[in-house]
Amino acid sequence: MHPTRILRAHHGEKPSITGFDIRKFAHSAGQPRYDPWERAEAWRYTGQFSRWNRFKGAFPGLGIATVAFAAYLGYEQLFLKDEHHGEGHGEEHH
Repeated sequence: MHPTRILRAHHGEKPSITGFDIRKFAHSAGQPRYDPWERAEAWRYTGQFSRWNRFKGAFPGLGIATVAFAAYLGYEQLFLKDEHHGEGHGEEHH
């Protein structure tokens, strides 16, 4: 942190030249009581456009592929034996 920022923080922030304070303005504005676009925008967050449905559609086939891969790993572990496992490789292989 810069020493000038530390000194400024100790004395408070510099006042605005215009006297306008954005924090006071935002606090006084608060939440709007009525949003005229609320009904028009509601479709973006419901039905097929909900957050879950958008996430679900982002990776089609991922669930089936994961299950198929896990089944193949189980099959390979149980039934496909490595026949050369444990054999010593002599010097003639190098």
